[in-house]
This record gives sequence, structure tokens and C-alpha cells, in this order.
Amino acid sequence: MYARNISFRLKSNMQSDYMSTLENQILPLLRKQKGFKDEIAFVGSNGAEAVSISMWDRKESADAYARDTYPAVLKSLDKVVQGTPKVDNYEVSNSTFHKIAAR
Repeated sequence: MYARNISFRLKSNMQSDYMSTLENQILPLLRKQKGFKDEIAFVGSNGAEAVSISMWDRKESADAYARDTYPAVLKSLDKVVQGTPKVDNYEVSNSTFHKIAAR
């Protein structure tokens, strides 16, 4: 399993707009992607920091999403995100939810 970790700053007072954009625009796009497994989103207690982790069956699926669909996701986030989101990619080593054990 593979994960994309996106971290970013939300514009002032945009937490609810971000959550609405995620639910109504981004998640429907993700659900259509080959190899997509899960999305976990976090918003900091101050409402300014956010992290979104998407889980994929394999690196190639995540890479195809990054290349083909992520630009549209960035565009939909433009009204709520301040600056450029930081993207990190990882092999998933453990997940109790997805029942992945350390090798």
C-alpha cells in the first residue's frame, strides 16, 4: 500500500469551506481513481493547518492520480488554501485499519 501526505495552510476562516470542498468535490474525484483506498483528513485545532492522507493500492496508482487528477484537486482548493501544499509520498508499513503489518 502507498500513501500521499499533503500538508497545507488554510486561509483565514476557511475551515468549513475546506471541509465542504473535500466532501463535495475532492472525495468524489478520489473515489473514481483506480487504486484509491481511503482518505483521512485532519484540521489543526487553530483551524489554520490541515493534512490530508490518501491511501492507494500501489505507487503506480498514486502516481497516475498525481499526474492526471491532482492538478484539478489543487484548482478546487485554491479558494481555501494559502500557498502551495507540500506533498510527501510513503510506502505504508503498518495500518490497523487496512490490516497491514510491518514486514
